[in-house]
Amino acid sequence: MDQHSFKHFVKLYSDNLLYYVRGFLLSREEAEEIVSDVFLEVWQNREKIDDIVHPKAWLITIAHNKTISHLRKKKNEGNTVSWDEVGEFFVPGDLQTPDEQVISQENMERINRAIGTLPSRCQQVFVLAKIERLPYKEIATMLGISIKTINIHISNSLRLISKALKK
Repeated sequence: MDQHSFKHFVKLYSDNLLYYVRGFLLSREEAEEIVSDVFLEVWQNREKIDDIVHPKAWLITIAHNKTISHLRKKKNEGNTVSWDEVGEFFVPGDLQTPDEQVISQENMERINRAIGTLPSRCQQVFVLAKIERLPYKEIATMLGISIKTINIHISNSLRLISKALKK
């Protein structure tokens, strides 16, 4: 991969990665730094890119791991990170369907809080499937789990979110 191809690659995926990382972090600067670290790692491993079957899933995995490492580092530094501080999961306005646009801000906040209470793996699968809208097959490959397991996680997530919203 030459520099021109790499610039195109970065332009193609950087916004999606930034949206994903911003779902976990309050600071836009921290999110941009993590996304930059992701692309630095990609550049360092550019000779392997042709072997990657699902580049978006690969990038999200790298971004997810770097974000979790960042949050753990902050926690270990004495800055406790709670779900209240992590920020809201969000769907960018330009990607929202008309149905999503109708949901009130209050309901979105309740949904985001409910997503934050999900078990870690359920939350990860839910975010990838329902917010990032990755195909189940890509998620299965990325996480090393079966599509049936993804269905179970999504079902459990929806049940728990629905239960939380009825309170």
